[in-house]
Amino acid sequence: MKKLINDPKNVVAESVDGFGLAHADLVQVHRNPWFVSRAIPKAGKVGLVSGGGSGHEPLHAGFVGLGMLDAAVPGPVFTSPTPDGIIPALQAADSGAGVLQIVKNYTGDVLNFETAAELVQAGGVDVRTVLVNDDVAVEDSLYTAGRRGVAGTVLVEKIAGAAAERGDALDAVAAVAQRVVDNVRSMGVALSACTVPHAGVPSFELAEDEIEIGIGIHGEPGRHRIAMDSADGIADRLLEAVLSDFGAGAPLENALLFVNGMGGTPLSELYIVYRRAAAVLAERGVTVSRSLVGSYVTALEMQGCSITVLRLDAEMTELWDAPVHTAVLRWGM
Repeated sequence: MKKLINDPKNVVAESVDGFGLAHADLVQVHRNPWFVSRAIPKAGKVGLVSGGGSGHEPLHAGFVGLGMLDAAVPGPVFTSPTPDGIIPALQAADSGAGVLQIVKNYTGDVLNFETAAELVQAGGVDVRTVLVNDDVAVEDSLYTAGRRGVAGTVLVEKIAGAAAERGDALDAVAAVAQRVVDNVRSMGVALSACTVPHAGVPSFELAEDEIEIGIGIHGEPGRHRIAMDSADGIADRLLEAVLSDFGAGAPLENALLFVNGMGGTPLSELYIVYRRAAAVLAERGVTVSRSLVGSYVTALEMQGCSITVLRLDAEMTELWDAPVHTAVLRWGM
């Protein structure tokens, strides 16, 4: 294992420290317990909080700032933060208008965020929760009851964050966040495993000529282990699963297409996947009116990517376009 670390026990603390130093104009790092909040809070707005195990950077701290999250709570690598860390983040994000917590559907995250919300609500803070469960690969995994929450989380945080920033009430922010959840689908592929620092060995075995279709962001097994395929072939498999899952309901006419890198795949290869996915959507009569390409929800250095499709409506499009200024996303400023 070759990693730029000092001590496996200090990876998260030293990384969050460095993040805070690099982006001191945007965020404030709190220690004991650890959480990250906006450097300049905005009074009177609904607060947005998210979090989860570390190792998925820039999720979530990278999205703290104007137009997105008010606070993020990092747990140990691939392990949920405890209520002790979540509670002060919820309290810090509350400015009297209540707090929406955006939780990826992993059992530990769900349990710990629910516990924290109950304790904070007992103190008079109005807290709502939205569970993100966009992964169509498997119904249950080693980590979840129901679908996993993966790259679609970024889209929920951006659109709900914009609604909060424009002054929407808590019910309205929660409603638009849930509408994004209801209309977003993702599926991923792993070309190689990652190595968790404190484990020191790859999380799973994958032969040089094999790939795992439908992988989760912790290296959980997917749908199939198959022989390596071309970028177009892989994109076709992922996109077919995503599109099939939309099923009945409102037609998919206007979409946001998001190709997310898992941490070890260069941007050039992500654009090759995007090229194919955009072409397939065009062939099916879907207008891709918004896009995002890059490594935003990673699994340490795992090679691979995921494809996310969000069925857009007019309000979601307007909120996606709204100004944002975080360490990772910035436009409209």
